[in-house]
Amino acid sequence: MPSVAPKSSIADLVAYKPARAPQAHDRVIRLNLNEGALGPSPKAMAAMATVAGEIHRYPPVAASGLIEAIAERHGIDPERIVLGCGSDELIQAITQAYLEPGDEVIHTQYGFLLFPIATKVAGGVPVSAADDGFTASIDSILAKVTDRTKIVFLANPNNPTGTHVPESEVRRLRAGLPDRVLLVLDSAYAEYVQRNDYTAGIELVEETDNTVMLRTFSKMYGMAGLRLGWGYCPEHVARVLTSVKPPYGVNYPALAAGIAAVRDLEFQEKSVAHNAAWLPWLQDEFRKLGLEPQPSVANFFIVRFPPEGGKTATAAREFLAGRGILVRNMADYGEHDFIRLSVGQEDENRAVVQGLADFLNGAAA
Repeated sequence: MPSVAPKSSIADLVAYKPARAPQAHDRVIRLNLNEGALGPSPKAMAAMATVAGEIHRYPPVAASGLIEAIAERHGIDPERIVLGCGSDELIQAITQAYLEPGDEVIHTQYGFLLFPIATKVAGGVPVSAADDGFTASIDSILAKVTDRTKIVFLANPNNPTGTHVPESEVRRLRAGLPDRVLLVLDSAYAEYVQRNDYTAGIELVEETDNTVMLRTFSKMYGMAGLRLGWGYCPEHVARVLTSVKPPYGVNYPALAAGIAAVRDLEFQEKSVAHNAAWLPWLQDEFRKLGLEPQPSVANFFIVRFPPEGGKTATAAREFLAGRGILVRNMADYGEHDFIRLSVGQEDENRAVVQGLADFLNGAAA
């Protein structure tokens, strides 16, 4: 036994280990992390290069102009925006700031795994609410509320399932929660949604004093490697999060790239159009192979493999990895018949379809 032990609330946490392809491949097709298919905006890359000579300086987070650019893009109050090292940092800051030991945090059955992890690290108690199929159930969430409930996390669209909860249901959730409960809407994939019944949460943040919306530059903006996210909060929440976060959590290149990315509307439209074309194409091709892709409004989806006949999801994932194609398993959620994969570039999408066709037809990896 080690002489120094971590606190008991995190004793059962397991470190995340990203999948790796065999070393023999010159190119690895990464469809396992929901990254933006087109990469970053060229304007963002150019902006990042302009600050290369300044990286010996601490980043000018408050004076960078990024908060103002985000506010202008979305028509929102800059005083209520908080930047983070990815939205992950903001999730952790929220749990650290608002949970007392033993406080309960509700997350959904197939929700983002960081929700229960951040809760445990902060000393809280994660409470899972059963989904309706692969979609978050508002009734299940409300049924889990107790006197100890302090936060509810709702990823919308949801990762890893790609489903969404309509605006009317999100509003029903907020109305059904006690005022003392903070509702956190993780809208990391909002830019991809093309539904008229969806809201990322801006209106709810402005109408209430107990709702937070989180966004990221890791997905549609294609900047996952820079770790940049933001939250839109009531002013009192923004003040609290700013006080508990490290003052220089966002790096200099990310600030510069973020401003350029927010203003590059042409690239944003291109990214959304690419996803709108290739998401249904991939799902149609998988149906032709006899697989069962599930509906999604994001840039990824889950696919069910038949449990019989040896053509399992696990075997498919290993086969694809042998070809340098990475997809995500769903074992962490107890769903061993599914894989999750992101929409990639055209040649990547065609490669994964061909790879699965070969796998199902018994070809060698």
